[in-house]
Amino acid sequence: MADIYTPFGRVYEDFVEGDTIHHWPGRTITESDDMMFSLLALNQHPLHIDSHYASQSQFKQNLVNGTLVFSVAVGMTVNDISGAAIAMLEYENIKHVNPTFRGDTLYAHTEILEKRESKSKNDRGIVYVETKVTNQREEVVMTYRRKLLIPKREFANRPYTHTPKIEEAKI
Repeated sequence: MADIYTPFGRVYEDFVEGDTIHHWPGRTITESDDMMFSLLALNQHPLHIDSHYASQSQFKQNLVNGTLVFSVAVGMTVNDISGAAIAMLEYENIKHVNPTFRGDTLYAHTEILEKRESKSKNDRGIVYVETKVTNQREEVVMTYRRKLLIPKREFANRPYTHTPKIEEAKI
């Protein structure tokens, strides 16, 4: 039997301009998620925390806090995009394209727009990406772009933690 170790994140050489990475799994946003995030963030807009108020709005129901959608979308991409990053340099053009409602499931895919080697250090490069977030109906609900500082393979700090082997249980 083989021992297989999967590194977390991608290094600079793993990114290819024009490629699209489909992130998995999706994430269903619950009422509890939305309520806790809104209160934690001190965003007490009644569209997020008051169902009666929201029922009288044009949406007829609560809207999920947009910064929760953004946070979940970024989190969904970590293993594929920023898991090995040295730094997140910039977020830009965050657009709320369609509303997200409680019970919606979010999915994301990221296109590699551009990459270039660092001018100041030869051990890293800058990767520029755009992420699109869709719901279970394949409607785009959010888009955003970002730039990341990514190490080159030769210089990446990719330690594997030792996982003790579990002995077979004796029955």
